[in-house]
Amino acid sequence: MVTVAAPPADCNPRYGANAQIRVSITDNSGAEVFNTIVPMTNSGEFTYTFTVPPEVAVGEAAVTAMPHNIDWCDDTGRNNRAGTTNFMRASCAIPVETLTITR
Repeated sequence: MVTVAAPPADCNPRYGANAQIRVSITDNSGAEVFNTIVPMTNSGEFTYTFTVPPEVAVGEAAVTAMPHNIDWCDDTGRNNRAGTTNFMRASCAIPVETLTITR
């Protein structure tokens, strides 16, 4: 079992009452093993636990989690969801954590 989680954000991202996050895993061969959407709080907190599928290739797998269906990275420096420019810009890099798969 593997748990992917994030605490609430220090800022107020305002994801909304029905916010979701997309969690995916890509194995060492480059194959996307799964890609799913799970609930997330207004402040970005979530927890998702899964069993590593047996078909995952041995080696380093990439686990990503990004807000689903949200303009979470606007390179113009505006937060289009909140309709204001009073927010700090965030990195647009896709967050990736590694998971070592062994047998």
